[in-house]
Amino acid sequence: MASTIFDLKMLKAFYANFPARVDAAKAKLKRPLTLSEKILFAHLHTDNPLADYKRGSDYVFFQVDRVAMQDATAQMALLQFMTCGRKKVAVPSTVHCDHLITAEVGAAKDMVVALDKNKEVFDFLGSVSQKYGIGFWKPGAGIIHQIVLENYGFPGGMMIGTDSHTVNAGGLGMVAIGVGGADAVDAMSGMAWELQMPKLIGVKLTGKLRGWSSPKDVILKVAGILTVKGGTGAIVEYFGPGAQSMSATGKGTICNMGAEIGATTSTFGYDKSMARYLKATGRSKIANMCNKIAPYLTGDAECYANPEKYFDQVIEIDLSKLEPHINGPFTPDLAWPLSKFAAAVKKNKYPAKLEVGLIGSCTNSSYEDLTRAASLARQAAEKGIEVKAEFTITPGSELIRYTAERDGLLKDFEKIGGVVMANACGPCIGQWARHMDDMKRPNSIMTSFNRNFTSRNDGNPNTHAFVASPEIVTAFAIAGDLTFNPKKGTLINKKGEAVKLDPPKGIELPKAGFEVKDAGYVAPAKGAVKVLVAKDSQRLQLLKPFKPITNDELKDMRVLIKAKGKCTTDHISMAGPWLKYRGHLENISNNCYIGAENYFNGERNKVFNIEKGEYMEVPASARLYQKKGIGTIIFGEENLGEGSSREHAAMEPRYLGVKAVVVKSFARIHQTNLKKQGMLALTFANPSDYDKVRQDDKVTLLGFESFAPGKSLKIRLDHADGSSDTFEVNHSYNEQQIDWVKSGSALNKIRKEFGAK
Repeated sequence: MASTIFDLKMLKAFYANFPARVDAAKAKLKRPLTLSEKILFAHLHTDNPLADYKRGSDYVFFQVDRVAMQDATAQMALLQFMTCGRKKVAVPSTVHCDHLITAEVGAAKDMVVALDKNKEVFDFLGSVSQKYGIGFWKPGAGIIHQIVLENYGFPGGMMIGTDSHTVNAGGLGMVAIGVGGADAVDAMSGMAWELQMPKLIGVKLTGKLRGWSSPKDVILKVAGILTVKGGTGAIVEYFGPGAQSMSATGKGTICNMGAEIGATTSTFGYDKSMARYLKATGRSKIANMCNKIAPYLTGDAECYANPEKYFDQVIEIDLSKLEPHINGPFTPDLAWPLSKFAAAVKKNKYPAKLEVGLIGSCTNSSYEDLTRAASLARQAAEKGIEVKAEFTITPGSELIRYTAERDGLLKDFEKIGGVVMANACGPCIGQWARHMDDMKRPNSIMTSFNRNFTSRNDGNPNTHAFVASPEIVTAFAIAGDLTFNPKKGTLINKKGEAVKLDPPKGIELPKAGFEVKDAGYVAPAKGAVKVLVAKDSQRLQLLKPFKPITNDELKDMRVLIKAKGKCTTDHISMAGPWLKYRGHLENISNNCYIGAENYFNGERNKVFNIEKGEYMEVPASARLYQKKGIGTIIFGEENLGEGSSREHAAMEPRYLGVKAVVVKSFARIHQTNLKKQGMLALTFANPSDYDKVRQDDKVTLLGFESFAPGKSLKIRLDHADGSSDTFEVNHSYNEQQIDWVKSGSALNKIRKEFGAK
């Protein structure tokens, strides 16, 4: 493994200063600190005095260490950054090309197609990275979060990334947070980055994983406990002897899926497993620096001895008793222990035949993951078991893929019919050209991915997607039957014999070390670089600043859509085929809210337009209102915007003339994205007021002229029958965020400060 360490000068300064910053925080607060608090207080921006900020309430400015962006979100982030007036990024930043590669037949052919199909976008991202001093990881290099873990993650650090699964870096003891592109622009332009001081959830792990159980089962269990919004506004900090017994990549898996419970991020204290991983990935110098200040890179002993005193919520899990879990379908928090899964399949009439098993992704493609799954594939070949389901493998990086190929792991998969896909997100984000006789019929798949919302993987709302560890997915793919229990059940081999699968066996790190020929990194250019965006491009579009919302625009608005039930960012701005328009705001706005269910008719992408007097597609209805100078408003229910960090889910309605989004509750990142784009993100003071909204209402927002922190607003609904309803709505805007609204967007405010034209 090469010994190149990125940003070594910055890291040396960081570790030299970190203990003093932590000591200062402890002296000021006069108490022990959790790891999360140490990292947060050590990264306070100079605009913020050192104080005991109130969790879940106070907004705080931070100075982050680095920024990471994936190709789908980087386009809009960098299009915004290009307008802010800076010549270079202010903090180390990287771009990773992992989202725009469709999985269809296998890595080699799929890469050729992707490079041709997305050349314009890849060239743009490469050139803009070269120009502004950003590290660029080529298509095929791997998935952003795996690359970050292998190259950039460091204990005690704080980073943000334009992807919700940035939290994966918590496996190396970071506070790593998923954000929208406008947040990334803040950091890259050298501005303070703002976050509401998170609450703290402590998860104490005792015992040790054994047999079929793996780190994935820890987060599947936690998701079942906390639900998809139970971690909202909180950092989940894992500790205890069980935490120290797991590998760094296993910790990364747990942190990765923390996005599925809405957590701000998740993290673990520095330990020997992290040191081993740093050394194995060529970063012994970082491990040595960490070893010298190790007590500062984990929570204080008192916090872990009496967690109820220092955490807002505490969960305890005995790993020795933890069963393998399978979560789903349609939501990642529907948790089934393996022993109860078969009964659940029968009771709920889930399609019992497993059609495809998919392993890999940013969540589970470590060397350890692949060796555990490969041990089962070898068993199937040796015991003469015929694999019943399709089986795909998605390596997380070229480093992992090359090493796995060298060590024979990929051959183990191929021997049982496994197809190795490109080092990219692929099916996990809907970039999957699935082979299926009828793309609408009910069916079941199982993945080692992180998210399983309706239609996410293949676009079919009848696909029942279940999430499990790579080894559990492999076992079920071999059996092809969701009622099979790999711990107890037997399979009939080609000779007609009943055979049983032995528990998987894994290897934490490759004995011969990691190896790669071309990791895929391109350093920034030293000379001048020209960034070209064709005027007639259908993939890229230079941005024009949004205009501030006025009080008059908030009068007599029309309801664009009243979304019913679960409404994730996948419902608001779908991925899959729409990814190609992520750099073109006008074109991608044609998918705005097309996946959301309309409360008034139970249908998707079919809303009543008052002006035309008929049902229309959501974007078309918005454009018609906009053309006639009529503002629009969106209503929704709980946890609106759950899922990805994609700011397109906020930019699209903003672009189409939506002035406000009013819901029972928001997911954190989406609420921030709406604020950043200069919109009004409001919540019902009384959630039952949602029921008062009718599709033919005229909606007026009252009190905007005196918009101020902590001061609620009111909404008046003027119904078509002449009656009206008025009710209170709340907001969480502080002074700076109100300035974003008054400026038209956060980016407009930055542009003014840098004097950009």
